[in-house]
Amino acid sequence: MSAPADDVQDAEFEARSRRADHLKERIYLTFAALAVLLAINSHGHPEPVDTLVTLLVTVFGTLLAVFVADIISFVVAHERAMTADERGHAVFASFGTLSAVTVPVIFLVLAALGVMQIETAMRASIITLVATLVVIGWIAVRKVPLKWWQRLIALGAEAALALGVVALQLAAHG
Repeated sequence: MSAPADDVQDAEFEARSRRADHLKERIYLTFAALAVLLAINSHGHPEPVDTLVTLLVTVFGTLLAVFVADIISFVVAHERAMTADERGHAVFASFGTLSAVTVPVIFLVLAALGVMQIETAMRASIITLVATLVVIGWIAVRKVPLKWWQRLIALGAEAALALGVVALQLAAHG
C-alpha cells in the first residue's frame, strides 16, 4: 500500500506529464504550421484560399497522426486499450492544441475575404507562430525550479534551436 505522500507525488507527476504532453503537441503543430507557411511563402504570390486550405489540411493531418500515434504507442507500452480518461487525455493533448494556429488561420481567412493582403497575412502568421514557440518555451520552464539566469539560458537555447529550424526550412525551400 502506498503512503499518502507517494499518492500526492504520483498525482503531481501525472499532472506535469499531462501538461508536458499538451506542450509537446503544441510544439509539433506550431512547427508543422510554420514549415508549411514558410514553404508556401518562399514560392511567391500565394493564393489566400489555397494557403488556408493547405494549412488546415496540414493541421488536421498532423493532429490525426499524433492522435493515432498516441493510441498505438499506449497500446504497445501498456498492453491494453486506453480507458475513457486516458482517451480523453489523448484527444485533449492532440486536438486541444488547435489554439496554437488560431491566429494564423484568422489572418488567412481575412486575406481570403480580401480584408488583408496575403503577404501581410503570411508575414503576420509566421511571426505569430514564432512568438507561439517562445510562449510555449516560457510555459515549459516557468515552474521548473531554476534560477532566473538558468531560465534565460534555457529559453535562449530553445530560441536558437527554433531559429535553426526556421533557417533549415528556409534553406530547403529558398
